[in-house]
Formats: sequence, C-alpha cells, structure tokens
Amino acid sequence: MAIVGSSVVVGKVLVARVPVFLIGGLRFALASVILLGLVVALERRLPRLGARDLAVLVLQALTGIFAFNVLLLFGLRLTSAAEGGIVTSTTPAVAAALAALVLRERWTARRTAAVVLAVLGVLTLNVATAGPPGARGPAPVLGDVLVFGAVLGEAVFLVCSRVVSQRQSPLVVATGISVLGLAMFAPFALWEARGFDFGALGARDWLALAYYGVAVTVVAFLLWAHGVARVEAGTAAVFTGVLPVSALALAYVLLGEPFAWAHVGGAACVLAALALLAGGAPRR
Repeated sequence: MAIVGSSVVVGKVLVARVPVFLIGGLRFALASVILLGLVVALERRLPRLGARDLAVLVLQALTGIFAFNVLLLFGLRLTSAAEGGIVTSTTPAVAAALAALVLRERWTARRTAAVVLAVLGVLTLNVATAGPPGARGPAPVLGDVLVFGAVLGEAVFLVCSRVVSQRQSPLVVATGISVLGLAMFAPFALWEARGFDFGALGARDWLALAYYGVAVTVVAFLLWAHGVARVEAGTAAVFTGVLPVSALALAYVLLGEPFAWAHVGGAACVLAALALLAGGAPRR
C-alpha cells in the first residue's frame, strides 16, 4: 500500500503531460508483458480459469483497475495530490463495510465508529481552505468526489481479491487483472495516442511511466495478492490506510505542495479510524 500511495503523486505528475487513458494503456501494457513472462517461466503453463473466477477477475479489473485509475487521475486534475491522498484514507472504512456486507465478516461498533471518523475526515477537507487560492486545485470538491469514486472501486477490488485468491495463485490473479485492465484501457489509449506527440516526453516522463508499470502494478499487485490470500478482507482493509499516509508525505516532499492544517485534521480523523479498525482486526 505504501507503493500504491506513491501512485497518487506519480499520477499527479503524469496527468499534466500525458492523457489519462494513454497512461493506463502504457502502464498495463508494460505490466502485462512482465507478468505473462513470469507466468510462463514459473507456472510452466497458462492457467485454466472457470467462469466464476473469470467473472470475479473481470469485476476486479473493471472496478479496481479501470474505474479506480480513471477516477483517480481525472480527480487529481481537479484537486491537490495531498488532498486526494487524504480522501483515499476512507478506503479502510469503506472496504471493511463492504467486506461485512458481501463476505459476512463480523461487523462491530468499532467499525461503525471508524466509518464515522473517515467521513468526518473527508468533510474536514471540504470546509477548510488549504493554502493560498488555487492551491487545492481548480475544482477541489469535484476532484475529491471523483477520488472517492476511486475509493469505492478499490473497495470492490479488495473484496474480489479475497474471493478469487482462495482458488488461484497470486501470480495468476495479478496477471489476470493486469491483462483485463489493458483490454479495457486499450481502445481509449489507442484513440488518444493518435494525436499525441511522444517525442515531447522527456526521460523523467518515461521513468514515471516505467515506475507506474513495474512498481505500482507488478510489484504492488503481487504483494497485495500474496497478502490478501492470508488474511480476512476486513483485516486487509486496515492496511490500505498506509496508502494515504504515503501519498500525503510524498506530496509534501516531492511536489512541494503547501502544508495545511486542514490536512492534519483530516488525516487525524482517518488515522483514528485506521487505529480503530486495526484494534478490532481478527488475529490469526
């Protein structure tokens, strides 16, 4: 999740230079090539997926890959990376709630309090001014709403991960959602590529795209798939709280975004929600 958190900052840099769907197409093309190579080398054969597993992988790719990235990147055009990072802090509470509803995981008063704190954290962002005019982005409220839409997609992705990880290996899961993600992005990416000047991209842009494809996709997907196969979805949801902490820190350090006490208040609320969830997570 710390690696995924860096995608908020990398995405903020890339959307200023590269169209949203083209970023996704290039990212998942690179990741799919690497992961398919690993499947051939390690699995020795292409896996057979049943109709149910394929349906779950398609839902994962649609919500946690396509919708998540599109909503996140478009949202980051309208709000700051720091603020977008804090909005993603609601992921633990949203995912825990969805896991309880769909997977029948135990719901507690502790989880209820965590949801309330997470929502309060988001509201704190939207009633306070963060820094000088324009520092929050051209349309921060709409941007935050889009980023929260990405959070919902991530929550569905988490629940699906828990379901499919019981029958398929982490490598097969990571490869499947990456290839399906590429298929979803490809038509839009090819359309945007027609009029895009690739020669205008510098070494920094290509390095950012490579980082997006290798670290944020291949490495993070494999680590996530290995982890979620071993814990309940509600427990895994707790660790998604690392994402906004990483995003917020990197937004300050790498992008030089202005410090705001509203960020501290919002972060305090969602970190308190994270602590509540962590304290109530079942031990194995």
